[in-house]
Amino acid sequence: MSGSNIAPFVKWAGGKRQLLSQIKERLPQSYKDYYEPFVGGGAVVFELLPSNAIINDINKSLINAYRQICSVPEKFLKEVNKLDEEMWEDGKKYYYAQREYYNDKMMKSEYDVELAALFVFINKHCFNGLYRVNGKGLFNVPYNNSRHASVDEEVIKEISKYLQDVTIMDGDFETACKNAAEGDFVFLDSPYAPLNPTSFESYTKEGFDIESHKRLANLFDELTARGCYCMLTNHNTDLINELYGNKGYKIDVVSVKRMINSDASNRVGEEVIICNY
Repeated sequence: MSGSNIAPFVKWAGGKRQLLSQIKERLPQSYKDYYEPFVGGGAVVFELLPSNAIINDINKSLINAYRQICSVPEKFLKEVNKLDEEMWEDGKKYYYAQREYYNDKMMKSEYDVELAALFVFINKHCFNGLYRVNGKGLFNVPYNNSRHASVDEEVIKEISKYLQDVTIMDGDFETACKNAAEGDFVFLDSPYAPLNPTSFESYTKEGFDIESHKRLANLFDELTARGCYCMLTNHNTDLINELYGNKGYKIDVVSVKRMINSDASNRVGEEVIICNY
C-alpha cells in the first residue's frame, strides 16, 4: 500500500505526527513483527504501514472505533455522516446531547458501530480534540464551536483496507507485548510522565501513574533481553531519565510544540526518544 490516503482518524493527546521524521530516521534497518501497545491516534503505524502489526490501547472506546472501521467501514461512515447531517442549528446544544448519549452508551458498555461514530464525532467537535474523562469514566470535554465534517471517507476506506491484516487488542501494555520476540520492533508511546507530578490529566479512567511508568521501564528491559528492538518516547523529565538512564540505552532529546496546552507560552517543550539498539 502506498499509504498516501492514510492518516489518523482522531486527534489524540501526545500524538506523534510532528515527530514522525525523527522516529523514521531512528528505525531499525529491518524487523519482523511490529508492536505498538499505546497506539492512540495511530500516527506512527499509519505512517510506517508495517505488514505484520499488533496494535493495542487500554481505551476501549478508541479500540472499538478501530475495530468498527476495520470490519464495517460502510456502516461506520453511514453513522458518522448521519451525525454530521443532523447537526441542529444550535451546534452547542447538539454536541452536548450527543456527548450525553455517548456517555450513556459507555456506561452500558455498548461497544458497537454507533458508539464508534459518536466517539469520532465528539473527538472532532470537542475542544482541542482532547479525549479526557472524569473519575466515573465519562467524557467531559466542552464543545469547540466547529461544524466541520467528522471524517474523510476515502481515508476511512483506506484505513479499513490496511487494518484487515492488523491484530487489534484492547488491554494492558504488558499483555499486548506478551508474544514479542527476537527481531520484532516495539514502539512505546505511553501516556506522558507528568511534567509537574501534582497535576496529571487522565485519558482513561484507569490513568497511568508513576508505578505504571516503572512497570513500563521493566518491560523495556525485559523486551531488550528478549532481543526486541525497542523505541520509547516521552517527556524529558527526571523520572524518565532515572528509569532509562545508565542502562546503555541511546537517549536523544528533541524539541516539540505542545499543541494541547491551553497556555500558548507553555507549548514548547522537550521529549526524549530512547532506543535499545
